[in-house]
Amino acid sequence: MKKTQLYLIAFVLAAIGLSGAFYKWRVLNFPLLPGQEVQVWTVEARIGFEENGQPNTINLLVPSGQDGSIPGFSISEEKVISRGYSQDYGKANGGRTSEWSIRNPNRRTQALYYSATVVRSNATAVDDAKPRVADPPELSETGKAAIETLFEQTLEESADTATFSRAFIRKFVGSNLSDEARLLIEGLQNQHERSRFFAQALGIRNIPARIVRGFQLSGDGATRELKSYLQVHNQANWITIDLDSGDEGFPEDFFLWTRGQGELLTVASDPNPELTFSVVADLADAMAIAKRSTDVRDTRLLSFSLLSLPASVQANYKLLLMVPVGAFMMLLLRNIVGIKTFGTFMPVLIALAFDKTQLVSGVTLFCIVVGLGLLVRFLLEKIRLLLVPRLTAVLILVVLLMAFVSIMSNRLGFEIGMSVALFPIVIMAMTIERMCVAWDERGPKYALTQGFGSLATACLAYIVMSYEPLKHLFFVFPELLLVVFALTLLIGRYSGYRLTELTRFKSLAK
Repeated sequence: MKKTQLYLIAFVLAAIGLSGAFYKWRVLNFPLLPGQEVQVWTVEARIGFEENGQPNTINLLVPSGQDGSIPGFSISEEKVISRGYSQDYGKANGGRTSEWSIRNPNRRTQALYYSATVVRSNATAVDDAKPRVADPPELSETGKAAIETLFEQTLEESADTATFSRAFIRKFVGSNLSDEARLLIEGLQNQHERSRFFAQALGIRNIPARIVRGFQLSGDGATRELKSYLQVHNQANWITIDLDSGDEGFPEDFFLWTRGQGELLTVASDPNPELTFSVVADLADAMAIAKRSTDVRDTRLLSFSLLSLPASVQANYKLLLMVPVGAFMMLLLRNIVGIKTFGTFMPVLIALAFDKTQLVSGVTLFCIVVGLGLLVRFLLEKIRLLLVPRLTAVLILVVLLMAFVSIMSNRLGFEIGMSVALFPIVIMAMTIERMCVAWDERGPKYALTQGFGSLATACLAYIVMSYEPLKHLFFVFPELLLVVFALTLLIGRYSGYRLTELTRFKSLAK
């Protein structure tokens, strides 16, 4: 295979791995560091009303649970307190509703709650609602003349749909209103009625408009007042206009409660129910919030990830996913630095053993057991056993040596030998055997060099593999292993000098 083809394959693998990790980080909000916290808001709506003893239904427009429907935010969890009512979610008038119903109410005064946990989101807001021109308002002859006068003035001050709509809204902003503007909004009792009138008025000019409602999450106190905004469509997207200033866009930390065009709240038993909103800010674990948010947005994505596995299996994979990272460290030390080791993956397996014994205890046990095993192995050499019987004998002696070390550690009050049984016995036996063969064939210097190289590589691999931020990163973003794979392919074609060889052949350079 040509180098250009290899580079292309490595680039594609790295691009896939990095793209997947970037999507989970920026869009799904999976944290890059363990224990990372994010700010969350608990948004609550309280419905207070009177019962009349008859079957009752309550409908409340609530935020959409679909990802990307709330600009800048997403809902990670929803809760309702129904108090005997059955509850379900539905759709009506372009919005999402929470529906409560009961056949035989047993209280006079009742209160229901809807609560949502809100977290910031980097997902692009998707709004696929079809533009609709509102029905024109019913106006008297004087009102029609007044609104046509305002339209003529606005037309001279604007260039397109967006500027026309903003300029028209500004005709009704401030204290010095014209007689035409004062006539048109006379009798409109609140902001929502004004926003409905503006949407209908723009319908006269065939401009699609709708009302959206929400509030700012930041601010003093917990109570929030729902505020209406007007959105107009310019044949490309929806443009938001503040009815109090005529400015474009939402304020900072604005939470879009609903795009529904119907009544915000209807209660069959009470024509004047009480609806209050409150917001409480807090900090929460970023990983838990990301998992709940992903579960709300796309259950399939979470069910086909490592996060869907049982906790015990996840713990195993947190360690298993670090094995390729340890092998990559060994690759760097062997092919780039030039450290010599016994075998290819033996240092990685020794590093895995250190995960149970910890580094200092593991190195101490390794030196003691291997040292005693070498001594016994040399004594067995005089018997001249064949390979398989010799390995079996070494394995038995290693187990006996480990048991002896544990007993002596316990008697002396040290904990260093208590975890020795967790050591990979076969690896220890093979290490002893390979050191003996190398000692016989290449001499003690070569055997000790390979042994210390394996131990040093295992120590460095253990430090990398036990680094918690790195373990978290590869567990949450396992696709990053494709990047490690791509780097392995590139290093696999490297045939230049190793760092130790630069020192070794330094005299030739002169």
